[in-house]
Amino acid sequence: MLALDLGTTTGWALRDRERQISHGYTSFRPNRFEGGGMRFLRFKRWLTEIKAITGDIHAVYFEEVRRHAGVDAAHIYGGLMATLTAWCEHHDIPYQGVPVGTIKKHATGKGNAGKDEVIAAMQVKGHPVTDDNEADALALLHWAMDQEV
Repeated sequence: MLALDLGTTTGWALRDRERQISHGYTSFRPNRFEGGGMRFLRFKRWLTEIKAITGDIHAVYFEEVRRHAGVDAAHIYGGLMATLTAWCEHHDIPYQGVPVGTIKKHATGKGNAGKDEVIAAMQVKGHPVTDDNEADALALLHWAMDQEV
């Protein structure tokens, strides 16, 4: 099970077959001499590497963002989401977007919780996170795991 907080800095959290959780964040910012499309190619390659390392991904969850700080952020999010959903379709992996408020409410009890509150909630669960993207992905993974019950 893979959970993603999509963005130029993408947070990720993964639960493997042994129910072990790993997490982190990675940047898909284009280098100085690259076109903007390189971020999407690198993201697709990264997804394929994660799938190869884990052996299999049975479900992908991503943070469904409906409001962005700016036009560039909205375009980047849309491109990453399109890349992700096409990749999932290609590999026959089910995927689901989950609203930000749903994730925050599950993690903190408040649908409008701030970044620091989500980070603190994931630290209480034993995850040594400092990055809000990583914390959001972990919060989403915990939401998804609770939906399995």
